[in-house]
Amino acid sequence: MKAVQYRTVGSAPEVVEVPVPEPGPGQVLLKVTAAGLCHSDLAVMSWPKEQFPYPLPMTLGHEGVGTVAALGRGATGVAEGDEVAVYGPWGCGRCRMCAEGRENCCPHAAGLGITPPGLGSPGALAEYLVVDSPRHLVPLNGLDPVQAAPLTDAGLTPYHAIRTSLPKLVPGSTAVVVGVGGLGHLAVQLLRALTPARVVALDVGEEKLELARAVGAHEALFSDGEAATRVRELTDGIGAEVVLDFVGSEPTLAVAAASVAVAGDVTVVGIGGGTLAVGFGGGLPFEVSASAPYWGSRRELVEVLELARQGLVRSRVETFSIEDAPTAYERLHAGEVDGRAVVLPHA
Repeated sequence: MKAVQYRTVGSAPEVVEVPVPEPGPGQVLLKVTAAGLCHSDLAVMSWPKEQFPYPLPMTLGHEGVGTVAALGRGATGVAEGDEVAVYGPWGCGRCRMCAEGRENCCPHAAGLGITPPGLGSPGALAEYLVVDSPRHLVPLNGLDPVQAAPLTDAGLTPYHAIRTSLPKLVPGSTAVVVGVGGLGHLAVQLLRALTPARVVALDVGEEKLELARAVGAHEALFSDGEAATRVRELTDGIGAEVVLDFVGSEPTLAVAAASVAVAGDVTVVGIGGGTLAVGFGGGLPFEVSASAPYWGSRRELVEVLELARQGLVRSRVETFSIEDAPTAYERLHAGEVDGRAVVLPHA
C-alpha cells in the first residue's frame, strides 16, 4: 500500500510502498478514507536529530477516518464496513483518566511507549491503518469523511479548550481567537455555536481575516502591535474574558497577555515556541488563568461530531491525493492552505 512517511530527520516526507498491516489481538484495521494534515506534523519534522523521540521511518497523519476492513482476534464493538473516526490521544485504558475517557491526560502512556497514530505510531496518511483498540473509534453516523477527519484534532482541540472557559463566556463577554488557520477557523464556529460571546479574530493575512468573517467572527482584526489596543477599545477598556492563541509564538502571546481581562483566561493551543510569563507582577492582569490544553476527551470528540451533523460546525478543506501529500505539506508550511488540508488515500 501507499503511505506518506517521514524517513530521515531533516528530509521531506515521502510517498512509499509498504505492506498492508494486519490487526493483532484486540486491534482494528481501517481502510482510510480521509486524513488531515496538521502544523504539528511540521513541528515534528523540524526537530533536530538529537531531540527526535520517535523511531523512523514513521507514517504521518494523526487525523484519520475510515471504514473497518478487518478485526483482530477478540476485537468487539465494531463490525466490518462501519465508518468511523479515530480518537488520536491513546492512553493505557486502565487508569482513572482513561476510565473517564480523558486519554489525552493519561499519565502512563509515555512510560508504556504508547503514542498517537502519526506521532510515534503508524499514522493515517496511508491506505490502511491499524487502531490499537475499538474504544478509539467513534461512529460517523452519516457524516462526510472529508468533513470528519479534521474534526478529530482541529475540531476536538479547540472544543476542549473552549469548554473549559464556558462559565466566562456569558452574554456581553468577548472571546479572542488568535490565528485563523485549521484550528482557528473551527474555533470561531465553535464559539458561535456554544456561547453568546462576541468573537474577535486576529491574523496577519487578509485572506485569513476574510475566512474568519465568513465562518462567523463578529470582528476580524489585523494582528500587529496595535491589536490589543483595538481589542480593549471594543470592550470599553476591559479586555477579553477569553483569549485562545492558536499560534503560540512570542508576538501572539504578547498580544494575548495585553488583550485579556482581569480574571480572564489565556489558553495557549499553538506550538509556536513562545512562552507566557505567569506570576504576580508577571505581566498578566490579576487572577488570569493560563493553560496549555492537549487534544480532548473521547466524549468531546463524540460531541464535536454531533455539532457537525447538526450543521453548526463545518471544516473548510482542500483535498489532495496521497501522491500530492508532500506538496500539501509544502503549501501548509507556506501558509497557502485555506482551512485544513485533507488527503484522500484511495482517490
